[in-house]
Amino acid sequence: MQLQALLPLVTHPDPNSDIVAAHAVAVANLIRAEIHALAINVDIPPVSNALSRFLLDVPEMIRGAEAQSRKRGEHLLALIEQAATPAGITSRKSAISAPLALLAETAAIQARYFDLALVGLEAGNQTSRATAEAVIFGSGRPSVLLPELCDIGAMDHVAIAWDGSRVAARAVGDALPFLQRADRVSVLTVVDEKPLKERDAGERLVEGLRSRGLDAETVALRSEDCPIAATLQQRAIERGAGLLVMGGYGHSRVRDFVLGGATNGVLNDPLMPILISH
Repeated sequence: MQLQALLPLVTHPDPNSDIVAAHAVAVANLIRAEIHALAINVDIPPVSNALSRFLLDVPEMIRGAEAQSRKRGEHLLALIEQAATPAGITSRKSAISAPLALLAETAAIQARYFDLALVGLEAGNQTSRATAEAVIFGSGRPSVLLPELCDIGAMDHVAIAWDGSRVAARAVGDALPFLQRADRVSVLTVVDEKPLKERDAGERLVEGLRSRGLDAETVALRSEDCPIAATLQQRAIERGAGLLVMGGYGHSRVRDFVLGGATNGVLNDPLMPILISH
């Protein structure tokens, strides 16, 4: 059974960069997934204020914004097809329109019908950040964050951020397609950031991974007053990992999220591809 991956493409107000196409195809090629690229275009309701037409020509501004959104979506969809065909990856493309306030939620809802989501994430791009957050916490599916400024390598070395929690366990399970293809697995446990319920949590996970035929080892980390997200990513990169697997911590609060430190950190400053699951 072939994996099905949704690639939500944001087009307004801050669209994904062109590199998202190459990144998504590279990951899909690693796990032999089919890409379903979805351009999410903006649908802006008309403004009823009579003065808007005479002072700023708001209706024309709305038409222009919608047209630009659709044009960007078509451009990104074309790039996906161009990158997928030479790689032998099946890609399907479609577009959907949604109100500005529901663009991110639309991505999350659509992702529920696939095995995982591939999410482009650019530094300083609040649209892609909001989309990533919505998909992580609203889709019920794992998300692979694809930072703009990183290389997508073989991912034959996978790092796991492990604290023995439910969300970390969920992430490990969701990362199985990547773990099955990995030559090495590093289990990273930060020992001075918060109390751990089990002191040997890392060793127990490694034991389980080894029993499944994986070459796994545990690595104890100290944050040393460095943000937890930076510590995990930097140590994973130093060890040569091409993918970081971690649980996404967050609590809903009237449609706003209170994010855990590591989750917020990787969304603000992603340094490498990250599979994050809630």
